[in-house]
Amino acid sequence: MSEQEQKNLIEYIVTCISEFADHHAISLKESFNYLYKFKGISFLKEHYNIEHTLSIEDAVNDLKMICNKNGGSI
Repeated sequence: MSEQEQKNLIEYIVTCISEFADHHAISLKESFNYLYKFKGISFLKEHYNIEHTLSIEDAVNDLKMICNKNGGSI
């Protein structure tokens, strides 16, 4: 992965963490911890090539489904 692709991935993950926090009325720290614990961050990294082509709303919904599947309850 090139340096630019890594920057794009990081920016995308940060955006998703922020949007997830806003959507669920939690802090950025809570959002990050939740997404990390229940595999949302891993999902974004693994499926970045597809996820970044979708709307942020779709990404937030996907994160909720993935985290719930891995034991989360938001």
